[in-house]
Amino acid sequence: MVPIFMRALIIVDVQNDFCPGGSLGTARGNEVAAAVGHYLEGDLAKVNDYAHVVATQDWHIDPGAHFSENPDFVDSWPRHCVADTAGAQMHDALKDAPIDAYFRKGEYEAAYSGFEGKADGTALADWLRERGVDSLDVVGIATDHCVRATALDALQEGFEVRILTGMCAAVDNARGDKAFEEMEKAGAELV
Repeated sequence: MVPIFMRALIIVDVQNDFCPGGSLGTARGNEVAAAVGHYLEGDLAKVNDYAHVVATQDWHIDPGAHFSENPDFVDSWPRHCVADTAGAQMHDALKDAPIDAYFRKGEYEAAYSGFEGKADGTALADWLRERGVDSLDVVGIATDHCVRATALDALQEGFEVRILTGMCAAVDNARGDKAFEEMEKAGAELV
């Protein structure tokens, strides 16, 4: 089946540290990881609906003031997703997911949007355009931070964007709901 448009799925930061038991776990992180994994495998697989599936990863080496012993949970955070640690790895529910490329962000400074990430030196927007992608579905963690930033940047880059809301987890549910409203107002479709 050839897609009418070139749609990609972006899996935002479904990493161990953002799931229960991680250093910055969200309440629904494991649920979202399982839902995304199920979405891409088995008899109900949606992977054929996508030209490409990519993932973003927080990948901190020395992000400066992004880490704090006394975080404010707005601009500073507990240590999380430190490069090459178990916490920075994708959740086990995605270990067999057909992910074409991983875009790592935040090595030496705070980064929230997947569009700040690179895979083998190539920025996400460039990678998608080189492959003719014009439409994106976005899922992941956290709705109120990295999902929001990724979706808003995708819209700024000219992509059509859908947010698969059932496969997103927020740090704070009220802020997550506000983020959904903001993304929709900016032009994203909530599905």
